[in-house]
Amino acid sequence: MNRAALLLAVCVALSTLWIRPAAADGFNAAAAAQVWAAALTYIAPRSLQAVGIPRMTIWGLNGLAALDPDLNTTLHDNEIRLYGPAQLLIAVPAPADTDATAWANAAAAVASAAYAASPALQQAGTQGLIESFFDELFNHFDPYSRYEPPSQAAQDQLMITGLAGAGLTLRAEGGAVVVGAVAADGPAAEAGIAPGFQVLAIDGRPVHPGNIARANDQLNGIAGTTVTLRLLDPNDVAPQDITLTRAYVPPQTVFPETVAPAAIGLKISGFNKGTSDQFSAALVAALAANPNATGVVIDLRGNRGGVLRQAVLVADSLLPSGTIVIASGRDPDADQTFAAEGTDLTGGLKLVVLVDGQTASAAEILAAALADNRRAVVVGSATLGKGLVQTLTALPDGGELYVTWARVLAPRGWPLQTLGLLPQVCTSVGGQALTGELAALTDGRNLLAPLLKQSRAARAPVPVDQVLALRDQCPAAIGGDLDIAAANFLLATRSAYTAALLPTG
Repeated sequence: MNRAALLLAVCVALSTLWIRPAAADGFNAAAAAQVWAAALTYIAPRSLQAVGIPRMTIWGLNGLAALDPDLNTTLHDNEIRLYGPAQLLIAVPAPADTDATAWANAAAAVASAAYAASPALQQAGTQGLIESFFDELFNHFDPYSRYEPPSQAAQDQLMITGLAGAGLTLRAEGGAVVVGAVAADGPAAEAGIAPGFQVLAIDGRPVHPGNIARANDQLNGIAGTTVTLRLLDPNDVAPQDITLTRAYVPPQTVFPETVAPAAIGLKISGFNKGTSDQFSAALVAALAANPNATGVVIDLRGNRGGVLRQAVLVADSLLPSGTIVIASGRDPDADQTFAAEGTDLTGGLKLVVLVDGQTASAAEILAAALADNRRAVVVGSATLGKGLVQTLTALPDGGELYVTWARVLAPRGWPLQTLGLLPQVCTSVGGQALTGELAALTDGRNLLAPLLKQSRAARAPVPVDQVLALRDQCPAAIGGDLDIAAANFLLATRSAYTAALLPTG
């Protein structure tokens, strides 16, 4: 069993043990109350919109009806009342409005009565009732606030931290097995292993081009264990054995991409805890290999986001100064302003960013920071418009709670949520329209200037009709060849690139 499956199985087993001790054959009211109390306590002061604990509790209890439509919970005459078919099943006095623990205990008492009366709830079990509470609760919040049960939380953690491995991937080349990629700061990179090294054996067993998948699997294992590779450096005549200690290595998210012959292309597929290091390493290496580069194209098409801090760090590596992003929420701890403090690794090379309708969250933040600071021209279509920040806490059952607590504002103060980023050069309206845009830019005019001015002047919350009117002028679409063509034109035509940059201020 690989590490991912093992960890998942352990988490499921632990969660099952956690909910059983008090009532092996019934509803574990104490366990549910503990989880709900922790959640209500955490949400109340942090949610983007103020919602009282009583209302949240009743919303959550209405999740019982999702499992059994004959059940209904109300708050009436200062009592929490649970009704079954034509009868009152239980009435619990409503606690003080601010007492999250008391409301959680009351909810558990109601759920226990519902469980006793409903075969559907008995089939769902304690964990099913806990999840239904949160499902209905968060139906009243934004799309990103959520509860994740222990098994899903374990999978998410694996996606963020990565599997323990050697920090390299293998590929077949000309009848041999070679190192295809090396993760920045991973065990292989620290040992001096580079792409192109031939791999002859893993732990003494020969490797073959026809079984690359198995060879790559052999590199993964428990953190702290070792794997020995027999390698042949292309510059040496004799192979050598190198032993690597497996470590948690984030998945590769930065890849070279072919653009104009004289330009550097880098694609960022997502943002995990290794993305900024991977980006800096790839950019520095590409600049060293191409010292006469005319510019850099960063492809964020299809990038659904990820770790906000990583997007901030990538922006910091390209901006000598300026605001990167602003987070604003009801909880004072949610308010943050990130500003550039680094050095532009490109030395001021022209920069084009590609986006599309699937570009979201942290990717939108990076693109908006570069555009608003006049550091890049963004090309493509309207982005998804995911501009809310979640705070995360672990719950007593091993699950995790994500609560939206801040709204993301671009450097010029406009909100990303629903509006999304509108590019300076739009490719989603077709080739003929794009030709007109680029011709006007060459003459120093940006046909999208009115749209860009309106979008940057928008302030939260933006009315839906205004959002639709703005986005309809460059509708969201899947990226294509027109994006690359426009990027190449901008890098080759200084007047067009300059005209496409946002006006100052």
